[in-house]
Amino acid sequence: MAGDLGGACRMWSSLNEWLWHERFWLPPNHTWAELEDPDGLVYAHPRDMLAALPVALALVAVRLAFERFVGLPLSRWLGVRDQARKPLKPNPTLEKHFLTEGGKPKEPQLALLAARCGLTLRQTQRWFRRRRNQDRPCLTKKFCEASWRFAFYLCSFLGGLWVLYHESWLWTPAMCWDNYPNQPLKLALYRWYLLELSFYTSLLITLPFDIKRKDFKEQVVHHFVTITLITFSYSANLLRIGSLVLLLHDSSDYLLEACKMFNYTHFRRVCDTLFVVFSLVFFYTRLVLFPTQIIYTTYYESIANSSPFFAYYFFNTLLAVLQLLHVFWSYLILRMLYSFVKKGQMEKDVRSDVEESDSSDGEAAQEHPQLKNGEAPTDGPRRRAAGRLVNGHTPAT
Repeated sequence: MAGDLGGACRMWSSLNEWLWHERFWLPPNHTWAELEDPDGLVYAHPRDMLAALPVALALVAVRLAFERFVGLPLSRWLGVRDQARKPLKPNPTLEKHFLTEGGKPKEPQLALLAARCGLTLRQTQRWFRRRRNQDRPCLTKKFCEASWRFAFYLCSFLGGLWVLYHESWLWTPAMCWDNYPNQPLKLALYRWYLLELSFYTSLLITLPFDIKRKDFKEQVVHHFVTITLITFSYSANLLRIGSLVLLLHDSSDYLLEACKMFNYTHFRRVCDTLFVVFSLVFFYTRLVLFPTQIIYTTYYESIANSSPFFAYYFFNTLLAVLQLLHVFWSYLILRMLYSFVKKGQMEKDVRSDVEESDSSDGEAAQEHPQLKNGEAPTDGPRRRAAGRLVNGHTPAT
């Protein structure tokens, strides 16, 4: 047993030594010894990021308190009202199918289930619609979630501006590589970095409980890429360029959350105005500044005085993945902008599900089939009235 434990320890030690080899993290001819806080200077150390987990758990607690004592009262004050949902009659057969096979059965399945339960096709369709609505988040939950993210992104953006405003690399990105990697760590930058990492870690923790939109997979990828970028950039002392990436993203994120908040209220003009402003900021920061300033300096200027190394390739790969996500979300925003220009007001978030009414389009079509020109309905009072008119009778008044 002791021998097995010793072997495992040696294997772990060898793996750890290989993982933190300088050739992966630092430019050629640089070693970790240069970053061991000499002469009273403080440098970034990977172990510093371990503090992110307890801070992330604290942020989850803060979020719960914020949504309960700030978001919920604010939603009521702004007139957010949840749509009344009709009660659902328990049906074990349909419930089992909903949980195992999915909530949108095809018409042959619906007919089979209706026969097994002694229901009509319309009653079965209505049951599934109401059951799907039960799993959809209410407007109040959406508003509270958006209000928390708005508060964080706004505070993070303003805090980032305060930290970086007097730094040369904010205005000249090429300065990110001045004397790299021998760049001492500033306490304010460390705290802001740690807060950002903790926030995105908290989003992963609460992901199973948050509202799931149609771009759920892309959001998961975004969170993982962001956490990896923050952790890797801190460990490789790439804080300067990493801070620019964070600030650039925060500059539009708080506008998006504000737009969502007002989209759940009756303040349509405020929502529409915020959406236009957000779109302009998003397109400029994500499709113009990000590739021409951030990716350009990391791809070209970062190796002006050294040869490429592993961190160079890995960091640029992560930035490229982010840029692909930017293009994907830009497509969604353009769809919403097109609808906005066409209809004069912003449509629902194309990533969100809409609550279904008891009369869906399919059922309405069954109840009131579309008729050709001059064709009378085949049954019902309208058919009888049409028959009287055809026979020369007039309806009673």
